[in-house]
Amino acid sequence: MDPLVRFKDAHSKGIIPDDMYDLVVKRFPIVVAGINRIEKASGIRYPVAYVEPSLVISSPNPNSYEYGILFARTIPVLFDEKFQVVIQISAPLIAYGLKGTIHAILAHEFLHFIELIRKISKMDLLSDEISGNLFENVYSDETRLFEPRVVFKDRTLLNHITKKFPAGFRDYKLEDKVTKFWADKNLPKSNISLDANNVKLSAESLSKIKLSPAFLSKIELLHEKSLKIHKKKLY
Repeated sequence: MDPLVRFKDAHSKGIIPDDMYDLVVKRFPIVVAGINRIEKASGIRYPVAYVEPSLVISSPNPNSYEYGILFARTIPVLFDEKFQVVIQISAPLIAYGLKGTIHAILAHEFLHFIELIRKISKMDLLSDEISGNLFENVYSDETRLFEPRVVFKDRTLLNHITKKFPAGFRDYKLEDKVTKFWADKNLPKSNISLDANNVKLSAESLSKIKLSPAFLSKIELLHEKSLKIHKKKLY
């Protein structure tokens, strides 16, 4: 799969202007370098990723003025009884994010990926909690992820993650740029509700998913190490 296929298609249809297309394509190698870096630091292959040609915005409800920009999402897909995890990377992030920011967000989504695989292996995805509050979602997100220092053996990458995700990702300079140069210019936007960013799979679907025993063993080991660190933080 060409990770830029949806973005290229949007450009060919005139939805994405030439200057934005050139900017994203020019900066896309930063994403490739980030994925290679994460694979080297973790010893685990990165899932399929693609560039979403829109600004993804989430709000607690359609009438709320509170919203958050989702620069990337981890999406489980079941197609023809085959399971795949896909990382959706928004074009505005690539266009205006600093290298360290892009790599930190890619690494954060990678943590979502391995947590998702762990839950699937435990048949624990039937009723994931849904929160209608952005702050509560940030808190929940941070408390259930793997500990980065357990997963990644890359000091610089860990520093990027620590700085960008002390308590949920916020980068005001990036958000300002994206608002000014993407949203205010009426480039494509996708609005999703927070509960739409939560995926449920049936027990039948989960039972059909086949995962490598060696891969699951490695993830379980990382999970156990993460739990020990989380307990130390609590006490």
